[in-house]
Amino acid sequence: MDKTERLFAVMDALRRHRRPVTAAALAEEQGVSVRTLYRDVQTLIGLGAPIDGEAGVGYMLKPGFFLPPLMFTPEELEALVLGARWVGAQPDDGLGAAARNALAKIATASPEDLRDRINDTGLWPVAVWTEKKPMPVLGQVRLAMRTEKAILISYEDEAGNSTERTIWPVQLAYYEGKQTIAAWCCLRTAFRHFRTDRIIDLTVTDQRYGKRRAVLEREWRDTWHEDRRHLG
Repeated sequence: MDKTERLFAVMDALRRHRRPVTAAALAEEQGVSVRTLYRDVQTLIGLGAPIDGEAGVGYMLKPGFFLPPLMFTPEELEALVLGARWVGAQPDDGLGAAARNALAKIATASPEDLRDRINDTGLWPVAVWTEKKPMPVLGQVRLAMRTEKAILISYEDEAGNSTERTIWPVQLAYYEGKQTIAAWCCLRTAFRHFRTDRIIDLTVTDQRYGKRRAVLEREWRDTWHEDRRHLG
């Protein structure tokens, strides 16, 4: 790539990192030498890019900085369209509408009108179910995770036994044809996984999580990896 493309690539890389990233790591990511990366960063700073940091410590963009609208490469555009269409095929009406709106904003905010290109990527996800039935519980779970509010559910296990329990949702996995909530279960005092199609009733409460969701997520991942090790 030429220097201009490389400079934009460095800015994109900095946007993806929330903490300072070393020049060595950036250089490896960009496929250039550390010396070239140093020169590129200095060029960007000279052009007014608000980059904090220095050689040997790490670089990061100052908070609140947004790049002006840029053109997308064909593969970037295809990835966005395919991802948005896959989301739209899920039984989560809220996310589906948001995905369509996001594509419309991308198309109209770009220096070049991308609506024709978005409509002509030729890429479509294939859903395994024959009829998409909206599942309002998905939006409620996402709300609970954003606000870190506990949810009360009536849950039916595979044997048909129903229980009521309070859970702290940590992750929501979207599989083809089903969704699963990874959560801390206050009834079992342990992490558990709940299939959304077995939730009979769900209420988002005013009760806060006992821990920050970020902390719970790390603990859940540690538990998941430990379980996998035990299973071989």
